Amino acid sequence: MTKQNLATKTDDRFATLTFEREVAAPVSALWLAWTAPAARAVWAAPTPAVTVDFIEADTRKGGREVSICKVEGQPNIRCECGWLELYPQARSVNYEVISCEGESLSASLITADFVDLGARSKVIVTVQLSSLVGDMSGDYQQGFDGGLDNLAGVAERTMILQKLIRAPRSAVWGAWMNEKTLPQWWGPEGFSCRTSRIDLREGGEWVFDMIGPDGTVYPNHHHYNAVKPQERIGYELLWGENGPKHADAWASFDEADGATTVTLGMVFSTAAEFQSAKGFGAVELGYETLGKLERFILKQ
Repeated sequence: MTKQNLATKTDDRFATLTFEREVAAPVSALWLAWTAPAARAVWAAPTPAVTVDFIEADTRKGGREVSICKVEGQPNIRCECGWLELYPQARSVNYEVISCEGESLSASLITADFVDLGARSKVIVTVQLSSLVGDMSGDYQQGFDGGLDNLAGVAERTMILQKLIRAPRSAVWGAWMNEKTLPQWWGPEGFSCRTSRIDLREGGEWVFDMIGPDGTVYPNHHHYNAVKPQERIGYELLWGENGPKHADAWASFDEADGATTVTLGMVFSTAAEFQSAKGFGAVELGYETLGKLERFILKQ
């Protein structure tokens, strides 16, 4: 990862800040790490002392994101982001309003430009800042520095699978978010699922074993932290019931001309786990799973 920061100030109220990161990940992974709510929740906190809770997340043009930043012993900070433009893998534009205890502290316009460098990519973030209470440029500099360093690390351990399914979104969602049908197709070729508990609502969970063709049992636990009907789900992947987390995952569903593009993303907990997953064929096995979903839907 390489980085560059620039700052231009006209007075204490206005500043233009520019941040640049070159990342060892393709632009597709960087873009989704920047925009997908499940991924943003992983990298948004600039330091370990900050906890970020996402209250609302709707990443589409005209959509809004609201988060609360918490630091022990300090008042909570509210961040509202509104997406003004989204050009996939090229540019995003959003406004951001920061407030504390009902008082607005700053407003800014944030433009992120993405550059495809093949196996690598680059993001250039320009922040046009208006400080409403004091000079906030130092806080923004620190916050974006830490957040973009985290973003680069997340993008480098993000796995993205996409598949176009020739079926309407309602059919794809219905096969995925149905407690009876999900276990019927989930998993690679030759694998089956044995469910202990399943509740596909937000806050629910799926505790199950995946059983391989040779009879090997792989304990799994999915914990669902976001369910936006027919649009996206977010969940944590645990190694067995209440085991250690190995990834934050999401699935999104986009319909056009009667077909649905399914995007399945996973941010692995460590770079080592990401490399291990790639090594044992997680990408290929993931596409087998999405292929089983497609065949299941088309047979209905």
